[in-house]
Amino acid sequence: MTSVDRDIAPLGGLVVLDLSCALAGPQAAMMLGDMGARVIKIERPTGDDSRGWGPPFVGEGENIESTYFFCANRNKESITLDLKDERDRDVLRRLVEHADVLIENFRTGVLDRLGFSTGQLHVLNPALIILSITGFGHDGPDSSRPGYDQILQGEGGLMSVTGPTADEPTKVGVPIADLLAGMNGAYGVLTALYERERTGRGRVVRTSLLAAVVGAHAFQGTQWTVGGEVPTTAGSHHPAIAPYGLFRTASAPIQVACGSESLWKAFATAVGLDPADPRFALNQQRVELRTELTGEIEALFGKHPAEHWLKVLAAAGVPSGLVRSLDEVYKWDQTISQGLLIEVDHATQGILSLPGPTIRFDDNTHAGGQRTHLAPPTLGQHNASVKSWLDEPLTNGR
Repeated sequence: MTSVDRDIAPLGGLVVLDLSCALAGPQAAMMLGDMGARVIKIERPTGDDSRGWGPPFVGEGENIESTYFFCANRNKESITLDLKDERDRDVLRRLVEHADVLIENFRTGVLDRLGFSTGQLHVLNPALIILSITGFGHDGPDSSRPGYDQILQGEGGLMSVTGPTADEPTKVGVPIADLLAGMNGAYGVLTALYERERTGRGRVVRTSLLAAVVGAHAFQGTQWTVGGEVPTTAGSHHPAIAPYGLFRTASAPIQVACGSESLWKAFATAVGLDPADPRFALNQQRVELRTELTGEIEALFGKHPAEHWLKVLAAAGVPSGLVRSLDEVYKWDQTISQGLLIEVDHATQGILSLPGPTIRFDDNTHAGGQRTHLAPPTLGQHNASVKSWLDEPLTNGR
């Protein structure tokens, strides 16, 4: 990424210190970096834990890198600091004076013991926005528990509504608690930055993996809080709409989403069901008789391959689709057209293809509003350049 890219990008000029590791905090920092912020990742001398998470790894010997680390650390610089060393703590103090945002996901109290409590950070820089992400929240009876994604998927109820049956609670196939916590954190940071435009002062933004999961319950949450019913798993079918889910055909399964009565009528007519069948006249009846309805649909779908039914449903205006493997997704022309696959030049691995930023702007075809993106850094790659930058005069009064 060039300095010109940073200047024109939406968050160009912001400086973000990423003291977090693993996934939730790095995800939040990367989202800000994708939009043009300068993100300086501060790692202990042994590096972020996720540098060792694998296989798969790429490279050899001293140049070995974890593909897991690559997923949440594009558009960042890396410096190494041992915060038990007073000289390195002084480097961090100077970085804080230059920064707009600091992101951390230490267990509660760790930064305080190192001499970087929120109060001390705001003495160094009253305008600093601090994002703090924990597992279970910063207070309450379980605040001291360490939090990892799968633990919170279970504790937060997500696994109880995911999987083939109620007896087989299943985690989501990606670390969704971490990812959502990072997204929520980035949202909170931007809110605090907007507020700072009026007040001139920073504040602490707090979120957690538990908040991320509970905040994603959607209609499953209100089924209990309002309806008084405890949700359970519905497998690969929507628990409140039918037909809406995964159906077998003569070749491969396809997904169908009849989210309205008009779509149900179009679907039934297209596949050879009677849309006026009194058993299935209303969505509530179709949900209650889901097993019976699914059986009739799959009996029809079994007569032809998936490609046939996708054409039939497309002609009828019924939402439907394949279940693609990830290699198919990244080869798909639609994925590529949206800027969701980018190329970066890595310091030791050369040109890499990575999943790209998810935001585009109306007057810029580049995802994140930038022509180029930084590759995930090698450990300590920017030690010299960042420390040299610290010797430059402060700007914007900081």
